Amino acid sequence: MAVYQYGITDFQYIAAGAAILASGGGGSYRDAVSVLGELAGSGWSGTVQVKDYDGVTDCCVLALMGSPDAAESLTLADIEYSIINTVELFQNTAGVTLGCVIPVEIGPINSIVPLIAAALSSNAIQWVVNGDGAGRAVPELPQTTYSGSATLAASPCALANDASESAAIQSAALTAPTAAQVETLAGGIVAAFGSFSGIGLWPSVAGNKYALTGSYIAGTLAQTWILGQYLLLAPNPPATADVVAQINAITGRGTAAVVTNFYITGVTQSTTSASLDTGIIRLDNTQDQASSTETHYIYNLNENLIMYSSLSSIPDIIAPDSICYYSESTGRGFSNASDDLASYFDASTGKSTGLAVSVIKVDAVAEFYQATGVVASFAGLLRNIGYAGALPYSA
Repeated sequence: MAVYQYGITDFQYIAAGAAILASGGGGSYRDAVSVLGELAGSGWSGTVQVKDYDGVTDCCVLALMGSPDAAESLTLADIEYSIINTVELFQNTAGVTLGCVIPVEIGPINSIVPLIAAALSSNAIQWVVNGDGAGRAVPELPQTTYSGSATLAASPCALANDASESAAIQSAALTAPTAAQVETLAGGIVAAFGSFSGIGLWPSVAGNKYALTGSYIAGTLAQTWILGQYLLLAPNPPATADVVAQINAITGRGTAAVVTNFYITGVTQSTTSASLDTGIIRLDNTQDQASSTETHYIYNLNENLIMYSSLSSIPDIIAPDSICYYSESTGRGFSNASDDLASYFDASTGKSTGLAVSVIKVDAVAEFYQATGVVASFAGLLRNIGYAGALPYSA
């Protein structure tokens, strides 16, 4: 079993790799860079152990939930206090002391939240599991391998805001039979908190025979680290084809560039009552829509769900496969959060900034699309945005 010791530079690698692999979600990359800059400036210089789950340590999934745009300009304190308040409530509700935590998904923010939790001195969390529940970011809890497990119950679920004073803490402990029902309950609560919240759920403890074992996708934190290191240490922004080759070599997943060096020429974005950002991203092969000869549209619900082309009668990419952003202009990936998109689309003028954008298709991990309910859950989301056609994998 590989054991890693990750410090602040490694956290930065992970955020950069996750900004591509997250399929447009998992939090803002710009916020992740800012938060990790604060962590570096705080004087913290330790390391966090990252390894496979050992099957004997009390564990849970730990993340931030809600709208990246509502959480715009996220700070280290926002994450720190959300973690502290959520972990305390989860431990009191579940009657456990957490020894480790695992990310819910791949994401610039949600990949580093468990690492920051383990770096804090105010809890007993000693290490982070090298994995997640999707191999990408996902809109809702049911689109995870955790939800597909017959033995890993989603409850109890703890939600808490980022208040630094005990009198201002807002929190809720939820119990429901399924992850879908937890999602429904949590959505309204997160909106009441201000559209983002810490969340801890899916306990893996002696009572369920440490059911996280076999219920997650192993190795994904290390994979984001390798990709992020490649990007951050490159002397010049790598070509899209080279990034595609790196992702394939690192993950073993089928990977292809669907569009290379297009421009974001239109963004429609809003936040739902369940604190999810929903939108449509338009990409053209010229900076001016009027002169474009090829147009693609990406529909997202925080994360990218489907991409259409003006030149084809069938979609370019459909979830659960990943629809990943990369820019040869910046050498970085990014998310659908408004502060990330601002580098590539000027909302004040409604035009591209002139920085080129590529979209990379990464095949879903087999454990992900084979998990009970995952494909059916994506099918439901896609129907809600008007697509009722076939998915890449059987539901």
